[in-house]
Amino acid sequence: MDVRETGESGAMTAAGSTNGAGFSKVWPDARSALGGIVHDGMLLAIGGFGLCGVPEALILALRETDVRNLIIASNNAGVDEWGIGMLLQTRQVKKMISSYVGENNEFERQYLTGELEIEFAPQGTLAERMRAGGAGIPGFYTRTGVGTLVAEGKEHKEFDGVTYILERGIQADVALVKAWKADRLGNLVYRRTARNFNPNAATCGKVTVAEVEFLVEPGELDPDEIHTPGIFVHRVVHNPNAEKRIEKITTREA
Repeated sequence: MDVRETGESGAMTAAGSTNGAGFSKVWPDARSALGGIVHDGMLLAIGGFGLCGVPEALILALRETDVRNLIIASNNAGVDEWGIGMLLQTRQVKKMISSYVGENNEFERQYLTGELEIEFAPQGTLAERMRAGGAGIPGFYTRTGVGTLVAEGKEHKEFDGVTYILERGIQADVALVKAWKADRLGNLVYRRTARNFNPNAATCGKVTVAEVEFLVEPGELDPDEIHTPGIFVHRVVHNPNAEKRIEKITTREA
């Protein structure tokens, strides 16, 4: 189901609420918010950097759907026990399009045994691929990766005597993002470094589902503070008790 075509009428029915400002994009929980939009073999864009700004409730719900052969575009794959790493444990991921693949022993094991495909993308390139997909740009040229494994099999072109490679924009079937605050119409505000890949991922999904910590009414957000306009967001899940795990705790000795 492409809710851009249906006008998100499904969300209004499932959320079961309308108000003076119009229908609400808020769904009762993460599991119901994924209903009818996830399937085997799909391409997902997932926000987050390490464990910062990760849509944890949505990832848990995705695991429970038991969809398989997923292709996931995300900066990294979490850790063994959290984030996208949980989907690796259940063998639901076929391929990762990522920049950083450390901190995850199961990721390493599956890659070395040939169970998991990896398409490496430099961080800036990955962010731009998502942004380009959301902007309707099919591809762009960049110098990053020229002469490395990243460039293998890609078109090379010279501009002003300098070699560039062609990178394709990413348009995901579904994007899962994490925001700090949202209104019921899907306007999103991210908090500090949790902003990371989330804004670009939010725009490149044919259907975008946002997990948020604080939910407010339409009109309560300052328009100048909105990072992702609600036009890009189709479904919202309220998760006020996010765990916010730390990837690697480093403290000084007492």
